[in-house]
Amino acid sequence: MATTTITSTVLEALPPPGQPDISYHPSHEKWQARVARRLQEGNLPKSLPKGFPEKLTGDLVWEGQTVADTYNWTFVFSDEHLTEISQALAHFKGLNLPLGAISAETFPLPTLHSSLRRLSDELHTGHGFFVLRGLPVSSYTREENITIYAGVSSHIGSLRGRQDHKYEGKKADVVLAHIKDLSGERENGAVIGSPAYTTDKQVFHTDSGDIISLFALETSDSGGASKLASTWRVYNEIARTRPDLVHTLAGDWDTEVFDNVEKPYTQRPLVFHFPATASTPERVALQYARRYFVGFGALPRNPNIPPITEAQAEALDTLHFLGDKFCVNTDFQKGDIQYINNLAVFHARDGFTDTPEKRRHLLRLWIRDPENAWETPEVLQSRWNDLYEGLTPESQVFPLEPYIRSASNKGR
Repeated sequence: MATTTITSTVLEALPPPGQPDISYHPSHEKWQARVARRLQEGNLPKSLPKGFPEKLTGDLVWEGQTVADTYNWTFVFSDEHLTEISQALAHFKGLNLPLGAISAETFPLPTLHSSLRRLSDELHTGHGFFVLRGLPVSSYTREENITIYAGVSSHIGSLRGRQDHKYEGKKADVVLAHIKDLSGERENGAVIGSPAYTTDKQVFHTDSGDIISLFALETSDSGGASKLASTWRVYNEIARTRPDLVHTLAGDWDTEVFDNVEKPYTQRPLVFHFPATASTPERVALQYARRYFVGFGALPRNPNIPPITEAQAEALDTLHFLGDKFCVNTDFQKGDIQYINNLAVFHARDGFTDTPEKRRHLLRLWIRDPENAWETPEVLQSRWNDLYEGLTPESQVFPLEPYIRSASNKGR
């Protein structure tokens, strides 16, 4: 699938000393030149790391051009479903509980529940993504839409992840994020270090946590396509053509941690291999975001972190361009809720144009289904603990209005 050409809306982050010639916005020309140069230099491993599969198989291996032939990823709510959701909303409001108390029990969906549980199975053992369609967002207030979003999602994954430690200058467990262009609405010296808060494109990446969900309160006037790519299909291509890059991706990377001044980076792989067990198949998982290694906007890569290598620069571009080659566009519409397995599918967004009448505005949850969850890579366990542990119904914050979260705000 071709990529829409987008002009960046922010200044490029300046690279630290010794960094390869690579920026947040991938250059196909530079990628190809680097590929040719490194192949000419030679001396690259020709076999895969020990234990890594030559080829993964199953429903998680798909290509954007053909996946719709065998898989309908859109679940459209019926009138009966919508009535049940409205009844669940009224039920929860009648309990007079904080939003953090939303659960499958407090937001009951007696007939829809089994379908949502089947869709959680699809995330973890099927194609790794789906879209719920048909919620009439204009019929509800902002808080009601958030309640419905969290309520429906609780039937897919019971645990909500912490997306920020701070809200309005105070310590908080923020579990809901707003994805919206805030480049013209910054206050108190806030700056933007993530494309999520601009109209810029977002290159292929993963978020944090097991399941990433986005709810479209409104779409843009033009652009903003949501793109998904199968990690397993991309892995198969790299394993077949460039096994040396699997070594690179499975080795340690100096990964920037934007919201921890005391520990600005950690070392970990980007690709993880899990051998088959008696109860689970062989799996490969991907966890990365390009800006952790090249910076973005007001958050350039910390000069105190070692620069990435030429091999790592090639691997980053290879992930992006293969993701773009094999991706599918989910045709995100107003009222849609998209869910993806964040360990098996990575995603991107085209740049977009807003108008006063149509401003793209998404809500985001990071959730986990303990019943179906994949094994968490050991080096990511502390990050997963930070996401999912220590939350209480009383501590959870669901901001009603957009703001730039700490990890994307240099002015934090």
